[in-house]
Amino acid sequence: MFKSIGKWREHRALKRHPIQESAWGFALAHCAAASRLSPGAQARLRVLATLLLRDKSMEPVQGLKLDENMRTLLAAHACLPILNLGLKWYSGWHAFVIYPGLFVPDRQTVDATGVVHRHRTVIAGESWQRGPLILSWEDVLQAGTPPGHNVVIHECAHKLDMQNGEANGFPPLHREMDRAGWSKTFQAAYTLLYRLHETGEPLPINPYALQNPAEFFAVTSETFFQAPVILRDSLPDVYRQLCAFYRRDPLYQ
Repeated sequence: MFKSIGKWREHRALKRHPIQESAWGFALAHCAAASRLSPGAQARLRVLATLLLRDKSMEPVQGLKLDENMRTLLAAHACLPILNLGLKWYSGWHAFVIYPGLFVPDRQTVDATGVVHRHRTVIAGESWQRGPLILSWEDVLQAGTPPGHNVVIHECAHKLDMQNGEANGFPPLHREMDRAGWSKTFQAAYTLLYRLHETGEPLPINPYALQNPAEFFAVTSETFFQAPVILRDSLPDVYRQLCAFYRRDPLYQ
């Protein structure tokens, strides 16, 4: 007997809509972070990916067609951050919107004098609070290029950050984690990289992390999963904090 209606529904979803072997093989072949997992962790990732595909719609736009391989790969990337957290961490939003390539949202802001300004910036991914997670499929396929890049994990990190309000680099921490320690660690790392950047030194992670605390958390998160050695060796204290938050060490699967 199942202990809850939720577990029964999960079992039914896994039985009725299993990920096919060919699609799962495609996902592992194109998602290095998933391919490095132990067999047991890969099995748990496959279960989560199946449930994600049940719970979240995937909406291609601008003529993009998504087949099972593509949907499974996207789900595998998206479930890496929540492998030891659970699907509940992605509550409050319902859809992925996927463009064929880079997209240009049309934004408007009003300055203090009441003048409306239009902004058109080319981007590869975007997360809206209580709204969809938007991606460029071309960039999904470019995970790992350059090292540490993973647009899906980056945007999913924003979604985790938003679980307690606007993205600010301070996601809801587990009860055993120290909030002051988190702030001190990330502030020190940000200051260090900012000083390096000011002197023209190359950074170990994407300089986009210096945009604001939310982007710092998202960039370090994608590096944590995609290129963990780089983050561990360059920002060991940040690495340890992310191990605690994600409840796993990607170097010891």
